[in-house]
Amino acid sequence: MVNIAYFRSACWRNHRIRFRGKLVKKGGNLFFTMSFVNFGKKYTPIMIVNTARFVISNSTAKSCPDEVRHEFAFIGRSNVGKSSLINMLTNHKGLAMTSSTPGKTLLINHFLVNDEWYLVDLPGYGFARRSKEGRAEIARIIKEYILTRRQMTCLFLLIDGRHAPQKIDMEFMRWLGENGVPFCIVFTKLDKMSSSAAKKATGDYCAQLLEEWEELPPVFKSSSVDKRGRSEILDYIDQLLRLPVE
Repeated sequence: MVNIAYFRSACWRNHRIRFRGKLVKKGGNLFFTMSFVNFGKKYTPIMIVNTARFVISNSTAKSCPDEVRHEFAFIGRSNVGKSSLINMLTNHKGLAMTSSTPGKTLLINHFLVNDEWYLVDLPGYGFARRSKEGRAEIARIIKEYILTRRQMTCLFLLIDGRHAPQKIDMEFMRWLGENGVPFCIVFTKLDKMSSSAAKKATGDYCAQLLEEWEELPPVFKSSSVDKRGRSEILDYIDQLLRLPVE
């Protein structure tokens, strides 16, 4: 493996160091790798969510709230359980709209948590039944927000833990790496498997990622049913809130 270059990572545009990243060459291809940088400060778990409320929906990043607050965005393939996870994290059952029909989130939705930071619900990608023009519009909304929203502190990428790595998810992760976007992986719906099956499935998934990535981004295992992973995700957000935001 040949080291190509080192970078300060993501939100390099915000001049904040949260991960160490580097481009490496493996099998003739370039890959971006990240590792979490410990802040070196003790913190008290877990974050208590006292309030969470919907603020606004937008189709463009420039129309999002003009405030200096941390934003933690959540994204994943359609029907990955994103709305259920958001409701679980905020302990607010009806905050994000849940539906048995995939692809219902079509806008950038901002929720203000504890009157301090924004949880951002991004449209799901990869819904095959949407028209070509509709898929292109969703891709525009997603890419514009991720690449231009300076307040975005971290992107939480949701992956259905029951399935083997999907091409669309792998391609999206490569795109994030190529653009130096700070992200985490959140495995969802693990309550639908036995503990041993969930451990094997997520382990196999990470092992396949390591065939391309030198190091993994932070990984969380969750379930909106039994609230698995809630404290870990909120603790991580609490750590990131200690950083300055532009």
